[in-house]
Amino acid sequence: MALLTPQGVKKVFQFQKPEGREHLRRLLNWEEFDELRDSRRSILLDTLYESIIFAVGKGFPWVEVAQVVKFTEELLKETKGCSITEAVTILGNKLRDHRGQLNTSHLLAQCDYFHNTFIRHYKLYQYVLGQDQDVNLTVTHLEVCVPPQPLPLVAGKDQAVWKHRQQVVGLSAAEVQTRAYALQLKEALQLQQQHLLQEMLPELPGGQRQALKREELENLINEAIHIHIECLKELLQYEIQITFDILDLKLQKKTLNLSAPTPSPLPITGQSGQDEALKLYKANKGRKAKAKKK
Repeated sequence: MALLTPQGVKKVFQFQKPEGREHLRRLLNWEEFDELRDSRRSILLDTLYESIIFAVGKGFPWVEVAQVVKFTEELLKETKGCSITEAVTILGNKLRDHRGQLNTSHLLAQCDYFHNTFIRHYKLYQYVLGQDQDVNLTVTHLEVCVPPQPLPLVAGKDQAVWKHRQQVVGLSAAEVQTRAYALQLKEALQLQQQHLLQEMLPELPGGQRQALKREELENLINEAIHIHIECLKELLQYEIQITFDILDLKLQKKTLNLSAPTPSPLPITGQSGQDEALKLYKANKGRKAKAKKK
């Protein structure tokens, strides 16, 4: 308490509450402690800090503010384990002893403060600060994902326009995926054709190709042609189906573009705003005219 000078409590009051509590802890010469695990000391520090706020709010001089903090700490120690009647007696005696240090109005304000806080909630103070508590505390660290930074309002779109755009993007992605699938299918059929042709060629035990007679060669060529035609037929069927799928996607995109919603008009602010509104009006008018012609 030796460091709790008028200048010290003034500095505590000038800080924000977290920094003020920490500065008060150093002035009281307390060691650092865990606010969560040592809740008793945290509550006691809060009580002393609130006594400073009370005294300054009532206009106490800084010397008397330091005395109020000392008064609060002594009162909490002296009433530990006492009944409420004994606590009221101790409070009265201490106030009587401070009559020479405080003027009458400040003494009455201090009396009201401790009656309305400490005495009114005396049992709670005794339960928290007067006896040991079994603390079973589990601390879980959770990662909080903050939402992304929103775009400026001027970059926003109407909901109908945004949904329409998402549908167009989805159809474009489906078209790209269909074309990629067509290329993969073509490569797979070519590999299958090569594999079938290789299996047709007879192999000798030594690994060398055997000589073929004219009739065997003709049969081999006919079979190779048959394999090639079957593979081309299968490839052609797939390409026709994929072409229909792509055309269907293009038709859906065209239908969407013709029925695209009209965005809300831009706010007209000055000459630039009027120019933008005029361009938007002409664009919508031209698009509707093209749709009627088709």
